[in-house]
Amino acid sequence: MLTVWGRKTSSNVQSLMWCIGELDLEYERHDIGHHFGGTDSAEFFALNPNRTIPVIRDGTNPPLWESGCILRYLANTYAEDSFWPVDPLRRAEVDQWAEWSKLNVASEFTVPIFWSVVRTPEAERDNAAIDKAVLFLEKKLVIANSRLEQHSYLAGNSFTLADIQFGHVLFRYFDIDIDRAPLLALSEYHKRLKARKAYREHVMISYDELRPS
Repeated sequence: MLTVWGRKTSSNVQSLMWCIGELDLEYERHDIGHHFGGTDSAEFFALNPNRTIPVIRDGTNPPLWESGCILRYLANTYAEDSFWPVDPLRRAEVDQWAEWSKLNVASEFTVPIFWSVVRTPEAERDNAAIDKAVLFLEKKLVIANSRLEQHSYLAGNSFTLADIQFGHVLFRYFDIDIDRAPLLALSEYHKRLKARKAYREHVMISYDELRPS
């Protein structure tokens, strides 16, 4: 069984939990981080010296941290070929889109946009900076939109690890109060993701606890 440390409202934890759900793996999750605390404990430091979430342990194996590493471990260990191909070139094609998504989409959305819109008091928001960040992000989303005009999923016509890395931020992107470009293929893709049980369970959840009190 997998043991997971990390609160369910963390976007990195959501990507991990979505993957766990898609692979139908048994797990136990402990709420750690944000208002739950716990990352400053000696016990958590022993799991991850960076004191960040998520962390997993698979059975009695050593703990693993960094969400991208964890996702690849789960895919290598438990996934079918359609999700994480055995062929090195096909796997690299999936992995390039996964890496692109983490660096160019998730990173450029979470702090510059989501934190600035949702986790910052309204009086302290820099709306000009938010608008600039949205425009920068959408230059990347145009690339994904063009890809999705030709394929059902980001790395082709099969749901893969790349969709986990890319799609886990889209619920919040489409839900928060910002002006969005009319990217039709991206919107249709998000509808396909919302039809997936694991996405609804682990990604489409309230983030109200992250708002400033």
